[in-house]
Amino acid sequence: MCDLPVSTLQGSALARRRLLKASAAAPALWALGGSLLTDAAFGATLTHAQRDAMTPDEIIAMMRRGNQRFRRGEKEPRDLLAQQRASAKGQYPAAVILSCIDSRAPAERIMDLGIGDIFNARVAGNIANDDILGSLEFACKLSGAKVVVVMGHTACGAIKGAIDHAELGNLTGLLAKIKPAVDATDYSGERTAKNYAFVDLVAKKNIELTIADIRQHSPVLAELESRQSIKIVGAMYKLDTAAVEFYL
Repeated sequence: MCDLPVSTLQGSALARRRLLKASAAAPALWALGGSLLTDAAFGATLTHAQRDAMTPDEIIAMMRRGNQRFRRGEKEPRDLLAQQRASAKGQYPAAVILSCIDSRAPAERIMDLGIGDIFNARVAGNIANDDILGSLEFACKLSGAKVVVVMGHTACGAIKGAIDHAELGNLTGLLAKIKPAVDATDYSGERTAKNYAFVDLVAKKNIELTIADIRQHSPVLAELESRQSIKIVGAMYKLDTAAVEFYL
């Protein structure tokens, strides 16, 4: 038999220790209430039974913990290829997140989520329209997601454009959907896109108005919420600190 390099033997021993540690932890994790596999360091995709066993509050707590890991520079070990293969047979996301297209705010990354954990609808300024509403209804009514998160972020370019009355092709109509938030924001200081304090207050108001728009224009989601089958919440991602603040 040929001799293996020391580095290979050390790597194999480390892999065995990790496997034994994960196996030993499994009974304790399930004893704590069937913690999500994405939280349990196994890196598997959500199953139908696991998703359905969770409450909306537990799902929000999962996202909060994921963001805390992201802020610490940590992440749960995942086999993304294995998740891809498993989710190809069916998907059971726990939540749907309506967020901005900003390249610095990818929901799965900043909340340390895996393939199949959430639906993600993205549009500049995280506004709602008929197509977005239909997507949210599909996610919750037909696919079983239990949380709708409308997530804005600080220093949002779409918010700045609405404040400055920017006009450009189809973007003009999109920004018009944000302008009610500009008008509704109570602020006595400089009301310009150069004032980031004002920009962020408008972003928060825009989240509130988008949630109100969802409830008003989607009887499907409003009914699910009234039956407490889902929760509709807001969130703000802070670019400077990487923190996601939820508004429940």
